[in-house]
Amino acid sequence: MSTDAVHSGTARGPAGPGGPEDIPGTAPGRRRPGLLRRLRRNRLAFTGAVIAALFVLAALAAPLISPYDPARADFGSALAPPGWSHWLGTDDLGRDQLSRVIHGARASMQVGVLAVALAFLAGVPLGLIAGYYERFADPLVSRITDTLLAFPFLVLAVGLAAVLGPSLLNATVAIGVSLVPQVIRVTRAETLRLKHLDYVGAAVASGGGDGVVLVRHILPNAASALLVQATVGVPTAIIGEALLSFLGLGVQPPDPSLGVMLSSAQPYIAAAPWTAVFPGLAIVVATLAFNLFGDGLRDVLDPRGATR
Repeated sequence: MSTDAVHSGTARGPAGPGGPEDIPGTAPGRRRPGLLRRLRRNRLAFTGAVIAALFVLAALAAPLISPYDPARADFGSALAPPGWSHWLGTDDLGRDQLSRVIHGARASMQVGVLAVALAFLAGVPLGLIAGYYERFADPLVSRITDTLLAFPFLVLAVGLAAVLGPSLLNATVAIGVSLVPQVIRVTRAETLRLKHLDYVGAAVASGGGDGVVLVRHILPNAASALLVQATVGVPTAIIGEALLSFLGLGVQPPDPSLGVMLSSAQPYIAAAPWTAVFPGLAIVVATLAFNLFGDGLRDVLDPRGATR
C-alpha cells in the first residue's frame, strides 16, 4: 500500500476478486461490516425479517401445524369464542379460525412470491432495455409504463382479475401484471445510473456486446435496488390478494384465504368480532413485517451506510 493511500485515510483492497472493498475513511485492511450484522443493528428491520420468515415457514408447513382441517365444519361449535379447543375461535360454520388463518397466510405468501416473480420476469428485461437504449426503446416503454401507472395498483388489479375470472391463479397474474410498471421504473433508473459509470465504459471499450454489458455488469450491480423492491412488492401483493378474495375475485370458498375470511365475517362483526379481528391482524402483521424488512434492507445495502 502506498504512503499516499495511508495518509488519505482510504483502505485499498487487493485488486483480485474476493478482496475487501475500499471503504473511504476507514483504517487500512478494515472490512465492511457483514450484511447480517448491520441488519441486526436495525432492530425494527431485524424484527420484521424474523416475523416475515415465520410467516413463510408457517405457510410452507401449514398442513403440518394446523390443528384442524380448515374446511371441516362443526355446526355445534359455530361462532365459538377463543378458548382451549379453538385458540382463535370459530367462524359461522364452526371451522377453526387458527387453521384457516394459517392456510390463508399460505395463499397470501404464494401470491406474494409468485406475483413478484412474475413482475420481475417481465419488468426487469423491459427496464434494462429502456434504460440502456434511451433513444430507441425508452420512449415506447416509458409511455406504456406511464399509462399503466395512471391507474392505481388496486384498481388495475381488480380490473384485470375481473377480466380473467375469479381464481387464485388469475389473481396472481393480475397482481403480477399490476406490479410490472413499478419494477420497470426501478430497473430503468438503475440502468440509467450505472451505464455511465467507468467500468461499463471499460467493458464496452474492451469489446463487450450489449447483452454481456447488461447481464454481467449492469444487472448484478442493480441487484441491491431490485432486492429491496421485491421485499416491498410482497406486502403489496398480499394486500392485493386479500382485496381480490374479499371481492370474490381471488380464492374461492371453501378454500381459506384471509380476504375470504374477512368477507364471511361481515355479518358477525358485532356478535363475534374475532372472526374479523384475527385475519385482519394477520394481514397487518405480515405486511408490516415485510415493509420493515424492506426499509431496513435498503439502509443496509446503501453504500453510504457501509461503515455504520
